[in-house]
Amino acid sequence: MTAKPQLTPVQAGFRMPAEWEPQAAIWLSWPHNHATWPGRFRPIPYVFARIVAQISRFEAVRINAAAPLQARAKRLCAAAGADMARVTFYTHPTNDAWCRDHGPIFVKNDRTGEVAVTDWVHNAWGGKYPPYDLDNTIPPKIAARLKLRRFENNLVLEGGSIDVNGRGLLLTSEQCLLNRNRNPHLTRAQIERNLKDYLGVRQVLWVGEGILGDDTDGHIDDITRFFQPDGFITCVEANHRDPNHRLLAANLERLRGFRTPAGGRFEIVPLPLPKPFGFKGQQVPASYANFLIINGAVLVPAFRQKKNDATACGIIGECFPGREIIPIDCYDLIWGLGTLHCISQQQPS
Repeated sequence: MTAKPQLTPVQAGFRMPAEWEPQAAIWLSWPHNHATWPGRFRPIPYVFARIVAQISRFEAVRINAAAPLQARAKRLCAAAGADMARVTFYTHPTNDAWCRDHGPIFVKNDRTGEVAVTDWVHNAWGGKYPPYDLDNTIPPKIAARLKLRRFENNLVLEGGSIDVNGRGLLLTSEQCLLNRNRNPHLTRAQIERNLKDYLGVRQVLWVGEGILGDDTDGHIDDITRFFQPDGFITCVEANHRDPNHRLLAANLERLRGFRTPAGGRFEIVPLPLPKPFGFKGQQVPASYANFLIINGAVLVPAFRQKKNDATACGIIGECFPGREIIPIDCYDLIWGLGTLHCISQQQPS
């Protein structure tokens, strides 16, 4: 007797909701890997605690953390003002803190309301930062703990490399998803088929490259995001001498050429990058596009550039009317080469 083949998520009626749709919780993985923030780890747990405090004003926060980390993490979160009734720690040890990329990508069945987990392969951005064995256990552990259906896929995929509008469109970059360090055995068409079958999208939109200093090979959440089903907010660099100017201008041209399923043009909102900066001679991929949408608010990374930070918050605020815009100081966090969106993963309600 042959085993019955498992349905794909789309065959079972699931799709990946847009980030602005109602959420049950935000998942984080508590930071502990000093090598991720070399020489600057000390403030990082305090930054995480402040982020937990802000999210907990609006919804539940669920945190992966090895048991020995939890007592101090709880103290820091409480001291930062978190609503601890909304904060739950799960004894899920990790290698690193980038939950967007090693956490589950949740999908939802609109007919039944069921939420499920899609579980992809995590290889630490092309094998750059071993070990990553513990990070790969996070999706199955969360699925088991919450008693959610789990759909497994052997495609290497990080949550930060994709963005969806919840209406059948997915945005990604060629630099990342077509990189030889991810899925060298698959064609573009095969990668698209996986995304369509598992995330319930009908069309994949491709931009080119990501920004300078991004060790993820061009994650989309540092360059362009949907802010509505037919609208993008996209990074631009006005300085022609900055290498990011050419890369982002090329991406902007692609966005202008895209058409909605109804044949119309997308609304495109330009978002300036912060002034370039780095540590120890290394430029960091600081980007205001790495914001996190939660119930009733948007958390926006700030980089101690008063004018630029305020401009970015204003632009993002206009894209999300009715949501509180909360700047979060990410000056230390970005030394790990990611900020708010990179450390988080939303679970739909």
